[in-house]
Amino acid sequence: IGRPTRLYNFFLFVFHPQSVLGGLSSVRFKSSCPVDISHLDHLVLTVRDLNTTTHFYSKVLGMEVVTFKGDRKALSFGEQKLNLHQAGKEFEPKAKTPTPGSADLCLITKTPLTTVAAHLKACGVTIEEGPVDRTGAVGPIRSLYFRDPDNNLIEVSNYQQ
Repeated sequence: IGRPTRLYNFFLFVFHPQSVLGGLSSVRFKSSCPVDISHLDHLVLTVRDLNTTTHFYSKVLGMEVVTFKGDRKALSFGEQKLNLHQAGKEFEPKAKTPTPGSADLCLITKTPLTTVAAHLKACGVTIEEGPVDRTGAVGPIRSLYFRDPDNNLIEVSNYQQ
């Protein structure tokens, strides 16, 4: 057996357990990088109107509106949050081109999608697609798609058992 190649040293093949259950549906490549990222803490949404956005996400998705560092706003859920920047009044440092409506977010819930769909309808939110089967970060998901007030694409999903 010869020396491992550089490619072998750089990548380790990691098969996700769920992918083995229904046949090989995904293969992951793990870098040998010494930095080990554990999870996403927050991301920033640039929005046209903070009040409209906070009202939508709290009413439609049950997120908690958080005020921090004076009058900054965030939407909290689980162990994550969405920090909100008002378009034209962003905090530094910021994205190179902060643009309302440019995000595509997938949010996981244990609430049945039939309940989610009924709630969206009651809130006057149009479902663009779904429920449809997709692939999530750790396995198969079933998803509904709709838009927030800035036209960001929002996907609400259940992991399939």
